[in-house]
Amino acid sequence: MQPKFKRILIKLSGESLSGTGFGIQTKASQAIVDQVKQLVEMGVQVAIVIGGGNILRGGRVDFDGAIKRRTADAMGMMATMINALALRDILLFNQVPALALSSKSVEGCLLAANADIADEALNLGKVVIFSGGTGNPFVTTDTAASLRAIEIGADLILKATTVDGVYDKDPNRYSDAIKYSSVTFDEVLAKELKVMDMAAFLQCKEFNVSICVFDMSENNAFVRVVQGEQLGTLVHC
Repeated sequence: MQPKFKRILIKLSGESLSGTGFGIQTKASQAIVDQVKQLVEMGVQVAIVIGGGNILRGGRVDFDGAIKRRTADAMGMMATMINALALRDILLFNQVPALALSSKSVEGCLLAANADIADEALNLGKVVIFSGGTGNPFVTTDTAASLRAIEIGADLILKATTVDGVYDKDPNRYSDAIKYSSVTFDEVLAKELKVMDMAAFLQCKEFNVSICVFDMSENNAFVRVVQGEQLGTLVHC
């Protein structure tokens, strides 16, 4: 089956690289790597924004006031850089060409994120991994995902989560929660649905970048979404 989308951006949590919730376990990421490899072989151009929660959750960690929020966020951004380097090497080990970039360059390790460099790499069939968030504190990797997706002209953001879509209320708390298979940006705002951070969501709305929210544990989920299968919730104009 031919892919429905040509260029995508996958938003991955740092925990996707860990089988235990902490650290990096190469085997834990194998299912993701296998799917990314399949997408590349299908001719899909793949970018990834990686989080750092398996190492440090930045501003979400309670440091008893001893460490400033902006410092904690900077630490979290560094955690995403570590994950990007690891994911790049895991992809290369699996014969998937890959390039890791960061909001801020790290001499000898990471080039600074640049839309032209990313675009050239994607056109050459390389997976581009963005790290370092946006380079600014007080925003999450959701905003980094929306920003990078807009910069590279992605057709779709794949937000891989532990929930199988967007609901009218928390499905973990309410047994009568209703799942949406498809919803517009305006409906999300009117119904106050939770998709991603509001700043990131409004960016996607303004630049018409659709978002698919789905459970990453679903078998071959990335490939199925890109091929146009109804999986999770599609947020669109």
